[in-house]
Amino acid sequence: MPKPDQSLSAVVVSGGKQYRVAPGDRVLVDRLAAEPGSSVKFDRILLLHEGDTIEVGAPGVDGLEIEARVLAHKRGPRIEVLRYKSKKRVRVHRGARADLTALEIMPFGRNKKDESDEEAEETPKKGAARKPRAKKETKDTKEPKAAKETKAAKEPKTAKAGKK
Repeated sequence: MPKPDQSLSAVVVSGGKQYRVAPGDRVLVDRLAAEPGSSVKFDRILLLHEGDTIEVGAPGVDGLEIEARVLAHKRGPRIEVLRYKSKKRVRVHRGARADLTALEIMPFGRNKKDESDEEAEETPKKGAARKPRAKKETKDTKEPKAAKETKAAKEPKTAKAGKK
């Protein structure tokens, strides 16, 4: 569900979990293999809310990546797990802390154009030119092959008759 007070938000997937983010948001996600200060790109965007338009991906929104800056690696709060069976003297007490990564979401959206996008539009791609198609064989080129096959087919019959 998009945030009602902001005109731009998205739902991204990280670590199998979904997060609703907007530019400038700071979110805690499961630990990512990235150094603090580096940037991370999310390419799985399930929903994009931009102004009055809502774009739902199937399974993801095409042509959109959201970039986030890694702020720090943190640990979550301690979670205690107690397992107890009455009258059996079974009591297991365990504690755990989640490893998390703090991210700051950078500006994103369909209307945002990078300088690199403009340069890419100006210069054509190297492999853009198509190779010419192979020419199809015509009847003129097929006839000599057929004549050779008929002669070859006749010769083995005579050779077999001579061996018997």
